[in-house]
Amino acid sequence: MCDDNTLEEMRAYRRRQALTRREFGALGLGVGLATLLPHAAAATVTAADVDIRMGEGTCDAYFVHPDRGVHPGVLMWPDIFGLRPAFRQMARRLAEAGYAVLVVNPFYRTEKAPPSAEPASPASHDKRMHANNFTPEQEFTDAKALLGWLDSQPAVDKGRKLGTLGYCMSGPFTLRTAAAVPERVGAGASFHGGGLVTDRPDSPHLLVPKLRARFLFAIAESDDRKEPQTKTVLREAFANAKLPAEIEVYPGTVHGWCPTDSDGYNPEQAEHAWQRLLAVFGAALG
Repeated sequence: MCDDNTLEEMRAYRRRQALTRREFGALGLGVGLATLLPHAAAATVTAADVDIRMGEGTCDAYFVHPDRGVHPGVLMWPDIFGLRPAFRQMARRLAEAGYAVLVVNPFYRTEKAPPSAEPASPASHDKRMHANNFTPEQEFTDAKALLGWLDSQPAVDKGRKLGTLGYCMSGPFTLRTAAAVPERVGAGASFHGGGLVTDRPDSPHLLVPKLRARFLFAIAESDDRKEPQTKTVLREAFANAKLPAEIEVYPGTVHGWCPTDSDGYNPEQAEHAWQRLLAVFGAALG
């Protein structure tokens, strides 16, 4: 079931449906320009749309990696709005930093990813609200299959650990991904993740003892006001497991502040979170 954070993100995205194509493009190339431009030392990359056979269908995804050599593999989970240009851009930027990045359509069981940046229709919103009812078993199964696909790619260095990152609804996916194949996943990151700590027996934070990964949790200030206990529970869980975790509340941010097409996008704090991601991945994945 969708949590309050996901509902908030849905409402924010609907407000953005008033944007025209031109306004949307200006946002992507204007406000988000600083976070999307490659750095001077950025690697040249190769990218392709790929289809991955899964147990319950075919997952459409985007795979991007440096042109030369082998690199740590990274599985990127998008937010409720799925695989779209903003996440392709973020995956590309991560690849330019030296990673082989697979960003997937988590809704592959019910629909393909949209072909453009056009806002989703009300019917599509409703469909995704229902499709968001992933079970933990489905998340584990998908994670194993997708990590296995990454490990089969010539561009992925099988001698180095894998990484994973997620946004909003997929914040918990990162913990389940790291628990699904703990011997392979060495780093994870959750950005304004929702439902990380619940009172249910399958709460994602209960998986921490199974992990072998370093983690980053970038928490929106608005989310922290609603659920201030989340950061404390996560800190205790990682401390008890003797695993390194950077758990930070980002001042002045609202839920959904990292993707460049989000209504709450905060370019300064999004860039800070991106640099922390690179630091965590660099330390854990090499």
